[in-house]
Amino acid sequence: MADRSILIVDDNEINRGILGEIFKDKYNILEAGDGKEAMSMIEANEEKLAAILLDIVMPEMDGYQVLEAMQKKDNLNDSVPVLMITADTSTEAERTSYQKGAADVIHKPFDPVIVDKRVSRTVELFDSKNNLEIQVDDQTRVLKKQFIYLKKQEERIKSSNERVIDTIATIVEFRSMESIYHLKRIKGFVRILALTAMNNYPELGLNPHMVDVITQASAMHDIGKISVPDSVLLKPGRLTNEEFEVMKSHTTRGSEVIEMLKDVQDKEYYEICLDICRHHHERYDGGGYPDGLKGEENSIAAQLTAISDVYDALVSDRVYKSAYPVDKAYEMIKNGECGVFSPKILACFEFARPDMEKLVAQTKAAEAAEKGYSADAT
Repeated sequence: MADRSILIVDDNEINRGILGEIFKDKYNILEAGDGKEAMSMIEANEEKLAAILLDIVMPEMDGYQVLEAMQKKDNLNDSVPVLMITADTSTEAERTSYQKGAADVIHKPFDPVIVDKRVSRTVELFDSKNNLEIQVDDQTRVLKKQFIYLKKQEERIKSSNERVIDTIATIVEFRSMESIYHLKRIKGFVRILALTAMNNYPELGLNPHMVDVITQASAMHDIGKISVPDSVLLKPGRLTNEEFEVMKSHTTRGSEVIEMLKDVQDKEYYEICLDICRHHHERYDGGGYPDGLKGEENSIAAQLTAISDVYDALVSDRVYKSAYPVDKAYEMIKNGECGVFSPKILACFEFARPDMEKLVAQTKAAEAAEKGYSADAT
């Protein structure tokens, strides 16, 4: 411990000598005759000080003023213990010392054994506290690094999930003779409607994170069409009852495909993809398929995807029909011509109509530009 020092601050040289003798074998002894000199020595030796023995009554700057100065200097007396030296045995003197930040009080005349034990005990306590703070700081830095690493890992997993979903969904859309803009519109419609629902119907339990997950998962709604024969999927005319049953099976077949991806998808994405894929053709009155879910039995994720899918089908060219104008599509959905949707979903649809129509116009313009001609206004 010889590399550590004790600063003895007392205007009485004899007192400094007595205290120095007690600690000379354990510490380097530093001495100051008044408060101002003490502050200079504290600033010069701050890192090496094990403790400060500080007289209260001194000229120039008394012990209490030194404590106050140390408090202003980054709460220095929280890391370096200060033991007050005083002949005043009153409770008031001790109370004032503790209130101003002293760790302990030593009374004159000095008993070497008592002084040694009290100083040693105080130094040990402060060393333990300071070491603990250092360990906590180190652990905090480690935990912060681990948190940053996990966040980056989470972002990589999320990005991987999105690439898997988009790649598979795009393959299905190409096979269905749909353009890439179909997926962009579906995801765009779902996000617009989900944000509207989040802001207007808090009871639905949506938050920004869930909006992101539902938006991304909605791209998988028609994955089951990969198992539908071309003769049904690409038929330009009306489907027979048997063919319609085959087409309807894309919901359950899609669920089976999602199940195959269970081990490569984040659990939350997997569950919402599975739900949307199976239930995006359910209707609020129970008239949908495959499970005939009614009312709020169907999830908000599937309901948002359902109305988005219907809207896009209406405003897009398909092998069996031409696109409807956006005004006509809006009226058909509002009038229940495409199945029954919940009042809340319809209210969100009405509120979000301008943004959805804007997205339709933007994607159709982009698609037309790729094909080298101007799209007709809808």
